[in-house]
Amino acid sequence: MIKGIEALLTLPEAKTRVGPDNGGISFGEALTRALEKVNEAQVRADEAIKKFLAGEVEDLHTVLIALREAGIWMQLAVQVRNKVVEAYQEISRMPV
Repeated sequence: MIKGIEALLTLPEAKTRVGPDNGGISFGEALTRALEKVNEAQVRADEAIKKFLAGEVEDLHTVLIALREAGIWMQLAVQVRNKVVEAYQEISRMPV
């Protein structure tokens, strides 16, 4: 058991860090990009519905795929928001 723990202590430290220091993107930028993708998916779904209702597209399957994709992106955004709020609440409960 102790030998297993000692092996973990010899693991090298991670050299790559995410952040603006080394050319990576910040959390805010990543969140902004994700929200832009959510918006794009919603716009695509809206346009697919409009084209279907106007008779420009007869393939209901494509419309349903666009709607489902937009729904999945929205669910992802809500889950990320929930985790951010949860993390904020956890940090705010920490003693100073």
